[in-house]
Amino acid sequence: MHEGHRKRLKERFLREGLDSFEQHQVLELLLFFSIPRKDTNELAHTLLNRYGSLSGVFEADPKDLATTPGIGENSAILLSLIPHLSRRYLNDKWRDKPELNSSAKAGQYAISLFAGRNYEVFYVICLDAQNRVNYAELVHEGTINEAPVYPRIIVETALRHKANSVILAHNHPGGTLNPSKADIEATKRIKAALEAISIKVVDHIIVCGGQYVSFAEKGLLSG
Repeated sequence: MHEGHRKRLKERFLREGLDSFEQHQVLELLLFFSIPRKDTNELAHTLLNRYGSLSGVFEADPKDLATTPGIGENSAILLSLIPHLSRRYLNDKWRDKPELNSSAKAGQYAISLFAGRNYEVFYVICLDAQNRVNYAELVHEGTINEAPVYPRIIVETALRHKANSVILAHNHPGGTLNPSKADIEATKRIKAALEAISIKVVDHIIVCGGQYVSFAEKGLLSG
């Protein structure tokens, strides 16, 4: 009954990509692959009404998604995979050991680490002597002012990955790009701890959505 519609939507994607699709049509197309014999249009509208937006649907807890009538475990997992796949895709585009020799490059690399995360996390990006990434380690989940052990954890991380220097990075999901007082104070503590073992903090990047702010560019690393 709905094969004609499915075929047209698939052909349109192959012809145009997703840019011209409405939000519900993106969901419709995705759900074709987990719901083979049912009209997914109404279900797509139901999900958008329930979660408010396409990103809201993708970021919903899969267990909560599965409580929506018509959404089984496969559909819930498929939808929840999207942010995680996006992050892996964006990060993989950098390949191994990218050189982060500017705040702009560091900011774009950091954005790839946080894609699809709707909670706050903190990364230490360990660099070698040529400013190439040795390793980007997630060291904490939660707000920065809840982590008095940051300096110790970050020193251990930097030593383990043989860092010549590090870039700190964390996100403000759904918030503002502006560094908080806690962000600035924590950065000073971490910087002092790393300088004691001759490892330099070259930047601290805050990411919010697809944007970033650099402590180095704003002169917040001096002193």
